[in-house]
Amino acid sequence: MIYEFNNIIPTIHSSSFIHEQANVTGNVEIGQNVYIGPGAVLRGDWGKIIIEDGSNVQENCVIHMFPGTIVQIKKRAHLGHGCIIHGAVIGENSLIGMNSVILDDAVIGNNCIVGALTLVKSEMKVPDRKIIIGNPGKIIKDVSDEMLIWKNEGTKLYQKLPSECFNSLKECIPNKKKIATKNHGVQLGNIIQKPVDNLVNYHLKQVKIS
Repeated sequence: MIYEFNNIIPTIHSSSFIHEQANVTGNVEIGQNVYIGPGAVLRGDWGKIIIEDGSNVQENCVIHMFPGTIVQIKKRAHLGHGCIIHGAVIGENSLIGMNSVILDDAVIGNNCIVGALTLVKSEMKVPDRKIIIGNPGKIIKDVSDEMLIWKNEGTKLYQKLPSECFNSLKECIPNKKKIATKNHGVQLGNIIQKPVDNLVNYHLKQVKIS
């Protein structure tokens, strides 16, 4: 969903895909060919969020800030599932691993890789092309050419997603399928799929202990 806040409406390039289960509020600018996944929250209520061209913000990411702050996600940045960016700057072509947290006034340089579950403390400044891991996050080495190629290939997949989602993503009714399994003394016999709101009760009625 896209929300106006304090008379400010998000600006989103027409080539970028925002999943309907994402939440984009207020002072947010999204460039070209950006993918915003379901469950992502971009709160431009107290400050400003800039997502530059070719970046991706994956499922359940949160981007926010303290009042008066600009959060910048530079070109081709790659924000993995569930990460939190709060008042920070993410450099061009950098990857933030799944469930990582980047805190206020931290600056991640260009072509960096932040490992999954890393906590980057407030005001940490990371030079270009470094790998950061741990809690608290520490620079452990440089990003190799091979790692950069790997990162770029992954980002290219996400850069294809906006057009693929526009062309093919749509709500649907699941295919009906008969299930016949026997496992650990519990028999589930020939259950035909039911509407979601009745599914749990229906399954409970079908369970027989052998």
